[in-house]
Amino acid sequence: MSTDPNQAAGGPSRAEFFMISVAAQLAGMHAQTLRTYDRLGLVTPQRTSGGGRRYSTRDVELLREVQRLSQDEGVNLAGIKRIIDLTNEVEALREQLIEARAELDRLRTAYHPVPQRSTALVVWQPRNRRT
Repeated sequence: MSTDPNQAAGGPSRAEFFMISVAAQLAGMHAQTLRTYDRLGLVTPQRTSGGGRRYSTRDVELLREVQRLSQDEGVNLAGIKRIIDLTNEVEALREQLIEARAELDRLRTAYHPVPQRSTALVVWQPRNRRT
């Protein structure tokens, strides 16, 4: 187990990364299965400068989900790839929607329209005076 090599020391968060043997054990798979899934694009681990695979905690969770879909749900690898791609697309669209809503809120707060002149007619009548 190691920490993110791209993260500055003492940075706000330090992600954990696992060698392929550890990730395979955590996911309950053989290391060769992880290599196959990487080749198929199901899970794309980060690479060290020497080309070694480094799996994040998220990657291990994804490997477990691939295994569940395959074994429990009977989904083939092409179907699993499509599910993963669509899930990633939905997540990206959700992030874009959150950003768009924040921008809209910012614009609504910043924009104060000038009141429109009214074209309404007001009729004033004096009250009856008692004398």
